[in-house]
Amino acid sequence: MKTRMRIEEDTLGKVQVPEEAYYGIQTQRASQSFSISGLKAHPLMVKSMILIKKAAALSHLELGRLAKRKVDAIMKACDEILKGKLMDQFIVDVFQMGAGTSFHMNGNEVLANRAEEILGGKRGEYRIVHPHDHVNMGQSTNDVYPAAMHLAALFLLKDLLFTALKEIEDSFRAKADEFDSVIKSGRTHLQDAPPLRLGQEFKAYAQTLAKCRAFVENASQSLLELGLGGSAVGTGLNTIPGYSELAVKHLSRMTGFALKRAEDLREAMQSMRPIAEVSSALRNLALEMNRISNDLRLLSSGPKTGLAEISLPPIAPGSSMMPGKVNPSMLEMMNMVCYQVIGCDLVISGAVQAGQLELNVMMPVMAFNLIFMIQIMGNALKQLKEKCIDGIKANVEQCKMYAESSMGLATALSPYLGYDRVAELAKEAFRTGKSLVEVIEEKAVFSKEEIRKILDLKRMTEPGISGKDYPK
Repeated sequence: MKTRMRIEEDTLGKVQVPEEAYYGIQTQRASQSFSISGLKAHPLMVKSMILIKKAAALSHLELGRLAKRKVDAIMKACDEILKGKLMDQFIVDVFQMGAGTSFHMNGNEVLANRAEEILGGKRGEYRIVHPHDHVNMGQSTNDVYPAAMHLAALFLLKDLLFTALKEIEDSFRAKADEFDSVIKSGRTHLQDAPPLRLGQEFKAYAQTLAKCRAFVENASQSLLELGLGGSAVGTGLNTIPGYSELAVKHLSRMTGFALKRAEDLREAMQSMRPIAEVSSALRNLALEMNRISNDLRLLSSGPKTGLAEISLPPIAPGSSMMPGKVNPSMLEMMNMVCYQVIGCDLVISGAVQAGQLELNVMMPVMAFNLIFMIQIMGNALKQLKEKCIDGIKANVEQCKMYAESSMGLATALSPYLGYDRVAELAKEAFRTGKSLVEVIEEKAVFSKEEIRKILDLKRMTEPGISGKDYPK
């Protein structure tokens, strides 16, 4: 069936809009001009903007600037969208007009048309509720869009990333306890090094993630500051005294976040520093998670021709050609997510420095990348924890064999024989294919009891060495 259309008019002329659409002429223009990626705004961006509109309407009611009848209709429309209705009406591509004006007007038009309908009017007429004059009263894209960005990121960090990060951190700690007695060879430069316990290795991973989580949490505090009420250039033009503070107060109550009005509304509009801070913290997490994933891939390599110190739970056949092959698939997925997060941070870094004078118009690409990186990192951590980390098993005998045969054991002899002498013994062991212990025994350097004590593997994995054990 042919779509029935209505005619809407603005300062640029007339445009046909689908009769059943709740969006209007500016959204229709945007959908035609910015058909770029097929990607639409994340639902949390929509939710955040609608919460801002709700807070603004309520504030203007309390300040006596907007009639209760109109506010009630706008609030009802907001509540419907917050419950999931009309989400298909937000159709603007994520790559759009600078600053996010198209997305913002999409929201203003949907709310105005639904409020108009609630009050007995028709969509597209705006006789009772106007998208600019009423829904957008005292607001501008320039202060609403960055506030929505902050809120969307805060929601996703709280509901997904922080939980997933804490859970995988706890999983590594549990494995650290489980593997505490498993002694293995350390490796530096991918060469033999002194022994350590597998549990110590996993505990270090947990500690790294705890520090990354604290860094992201600390960076996210800057998102609590909103420039709402700055309107076009941060001066608050067309707002009335008390609006900014009241709107932020209502948003705090609605969201549960300890939001606060920016100390300088002009600075809040010019600078996208909070977005850069969170993005860079997520990049650092990606760098560390990538490193840890690579370590686990190395430790599980094999099963016959690699290190094979740990075994990963199989999740799927690893090859379309080689029967029986199982790959570290979850870790490979994590690697790819980390590379994508690093790429998102690069985009955000370029966009943040692209601000000019009173506004940074690159906010839509920041919003898309920031939300995307939080979402994929959070989901990836959750899946990695459940399908990989929780099921890791230690290959105890393999670890023991490497630890006992490692050339890194020579390090423990240096305080007794000196670096140069020990180096000669180590070279002889490597040249002859004998173990270091065999060479020491042949040369009667130490008694068997002394060798047992000095090369006690577990003792070597504890921090420091007693002063009384050093030669006089």
